[in-house]
Amino acid sequence: MQETDVFVIGGGTGGYSTALRAAALGLDVVLAERDLVGGTCLHRGCVPSKAMLHAAELVDGIAEARERWGVKATLDSVDWSALTATRDDIVARNHKGVEGQLSHARVRVVRGSASLTGPRGVRVDSGAEAGSEWTVRRGIVLATGSRPRTLPGPAPDGERVVTSDDALFAPGLPTSVLVLGGGAIGVEYASLHRSMGAEVTLVEAADRLLPSEDADVSRHLTRGLKKRGIDVQVGARLEDARTYEGGLRATVRTARGEFRVVEAERLLVAVGRVPVTDGLGLAAAGLATDARGFIAPADWARLETSVPGIHVVGDLLPPPSLGLAHASFAEGLVVAETLAGGTPRPVDYAAVPRVTYSSPQTASVGLSEAEARERGHEVKVNSMPLTAVAKGMVHGQGGVVKVVTEAGTKDGSGGRVLGVHLVGPHVSEMIAESQLIVGWDAEAADVAQHIHPHPTLSEAVGEVFLSLAGRGLHQR
Repeated sequence: MQETDVFVIGGGTGGYSTALRAAALGLDVVLAERDLVGGTCLHRGCVPSKAMLHAAELVDGIAEARERWGVKATLDSVDWSALTATRDDIVARNHKGVEGQLSHARVRVVRGSASLTGPRGVRVDSGAEAGSEWTVRRGIVLATGSRPRTLPGPAPDGERVVTSDDALFAPGLPTSVLVLGGGAIGVEYASLHRSMGAEVTLVEAADRLLPSEDADVSRHLTRGLKKRGIDVQVGARLEDARTYEGGLRATVRTARGEFRVVEAERLLVAVGRVPVTDGLGLAAAGLATDARGFIAPADWARLETSVPGIHVVGDLLPPPSLGLAHASFAEGLVVAETLAGGTPRPVDYAAVPRVTYSSPQTASVGLSEAEARERGHEVKVNSMPLTAVAKGMVHGQGGVVKVVTEAGTKDGSGGRVLGVHLVGPHVSEMIAESQLIVGWDAEAADVAQHIHPHPTLSEAVGEVFLSLAGRGLHQR
């Protein structure tokens, strides 16, 4: 029987951030990972997909250069093997970096799966150290992540029917793709494939894309995707899909109740993710999942379960946790500092930014207009198109800035900022400012006094706040 202060099961973003911070605080830490440290985000999701989306942006830029700017550029072809080699090199270098950080921090990494044997016990079930058992002095951290949700119908085969975990690694570029699911993952993959020349049909069962975002975000995003030639079907459902040599044939019921046959080379299923808890030994420790498969904390401030000393981070957590890598990092810091005897500030999920890296991009933080009203706020809203500023005209892709505040102060200016919502080019790089605005409970007048550089897209953010504070120059 071996001993350690902290045992982390799962080496994704939530797991390794917990391990690194706990080690930095002087705790002895063991991390068990049955696959590769870095998890889904590094190896199958965030990092490789954004590398591919950057390549897609370069492809789009060639068309824009020719059609809009008079640069007589042409695209001969996309060398898929070269593109994927660059992507894989970026992933490999990041992976090496994470492993190096863990080694430098003296975190002991166990290669294999692990399970609970009790409230303070862990057993390694596979790998070179299979059969070893541990007693944990401070706490156990569950960070085993999630897997793609699947639907009845053709099973994913990695070629004709793919999930978000294997879509990047399917052979070659399809000429046509049916994307099922209009959340962030589905929208990103629809955008990527369209940039690479595929005919894309995007099907979402809800009445709009990104249904958890502000309705205006969904509207502007849908407009941008349709302008690019993506067939967006909301309020629609996949009724049937059958594969055959060379492709698949699907029947989609549209929002009007009509049945449409869609033929495509590939079906990409992006209908969400489910927590991975199989083989984790929850019952041995007195734990159970909820009806959706999540492990709910008894104390959200400490992310501690109903069993003292067992904590949860990442995709195992139910809402209001967001299933986002950067939220998992924050959760890992909270748990590590708690286990070290500190009292860290809980994660403020309303102030966690949400980004969709499609073209156009979306980025939001805080409450949507509808959420603010549902929570009883009397609100003041202001919006401005990105094309109202010079840099927005340069990009020529449209977009919008929308800010939701409390109704305001006695002078009529907008009050506390409740939410900021952006659609357009590169807005993922603009949302950090708004995170501070929302997280620090700033009022519109507080933000309006800060000068935004000219010419930038961020000017539109500044102008919206100037208007909300009653000081607008270009907008009244």
